[in-house]
Amino acid sequence: MECVIYQEQTGESEQIDCGQSDGGCQAALDRVAVPRPGEFAWIRMDEARPDELERLGKCLTLHPLAIEDAVQAHQRPKQERYGDVLTVAVKTLWFVEQTADVETGEVMIFLGPCFALTVRHGVNDPTAEAARRLAEQPHMAALGPVSVLHAVSDVIVDAYAAAAAQVRTDLTDLERCVFSPSREDLTERIYSLKREVVEFRDAVGPLVPVMQPFTTARDDLPWQVVPYFRDVADHLSRTDTEVRGLDDLLGSVLDAHLAKVGTWQNDDMRRISAWAAIFAVPTMIAGIYGMNFAHMPELDWGYGYPCAITVMALGAGLLYRAFRRNGWL
Repeated sequence: MECVIYQEQTGESEQIDCGQSDGGCQAALDRVAVPRPGEFAWIRMDEARPDELERLGKCLTLHPLAIEDAVQAHQRPKQERYGDVLTVAVKTLWFVEQTADVETGEVMIFLGPCFALTVRHGVNDPTAEAARRLAEQPHMAALGPVSVLHAVSDVIVDAYAAAAAQVRTDLTDLERCVFSPSREDLTERIYSLKREVVEFRDAVGPLVPVMQPFTTARDDLPWQVVPYFRDVADHLSRTDTEVRGLDDLLGSVLDAHLAKVGTWQNDDMRRISAWAAIFAVPTMIAGIYGMNFAHMPELDWGYGYPCAITVMALGAGLLYRAFRRNGWL
């Protein structure tokens, strides 16, 4: 657990050493529980244990349902208010280049009158970058706990845009492979990428209505921060539109690939049918002369065997030429 105290007038920050001992954590909790005038605390927790959150919840008077959501994670992006505490759940997302997978995590953000609490789940940590940005922009920290929500959501939405660009690059490579002359079955790759895009949509789409209320002036929101939330909402909307476009385009790519696979199968069937027709001519002639009737034509003729072979070759050659001219072979 990390705790930083921000001065709302100046935006200056003070790091509190929580340490690994209960004494260090309790000292931080005591400082947060009794804040000084004009300051707020940002408490950052990573993969918090239930007992840690329960102790912190008692100190900050958090609702039990909010604590339960923070412990269990896997929440849909949402915002809820419990008394004076606003709870916002946001999914983190990043792209793994080695496996071309979209991995997701979660950040629960609690905003009170004089504190901000973030509980992170997953490998990616947007709160570290958000803390760095707040340290470089003290005028934002001077806006109060809501500045933490803006900083964290801004980092997460930027990560969405970067992941969407990488997914688009993979989709472009898939398009080249689908429309290339090679006969490679890409169905599994397309389905895999489409599954990742669906997971992407589940993170981005529900967050759009969550961020919209922060783009208009309200009593519990400083008017100075509204333009910054509008910027975040604009980036989020553009990413949401792009992800929906990627999903639709993947569906079209899959349809095109399946149509191409069907064309390959038709070509194979035409080749098989053409060769079967070619071999049917000598098979028919050989079958007729293999019936062993006593009175067969040309049985006593010395040139009967060469003539039958010639007729077989001539018939097969004419059929081969016809099929080649029509593109069947």
